[in-house]
Amino acid sequence: MADIHIQRAHTLGLAQARKVAFKWAEQAEEKFDMECTYEEGKDEDLVSFTRSGVNGTLAVTKDSFELRAKLGFLLGAFKDTIETEIVKNLDALL
Repeated sequence: MADIHIQRAHTLGLAQARKVAFKWAEQAEEKFDMECTYEEGKDEDLVSFTRSGVNGTLAVTKDSFELRAKLGFLLGAFKDTIETEIVKNLDALL
């Protein structure tokens, strides 16, 4: 298994960061056929995502995004490509 860990600081505040996270989850569902669930918390929201061969979370706070994903054996071979695409999508939203 391969792991992906991406962290991004921001100055959006939690309300705006939520909007970005919702948009990211929508894109993940449409573009990558992910199943996403969104849980709002007082100080941190959590987007959980899964599909065959990958699962992970995107933690959203007032000043950071932290994505952690585990890739299965087959997708592990494409870790660099997948990580590059995630970074590109997240950075575009920020």
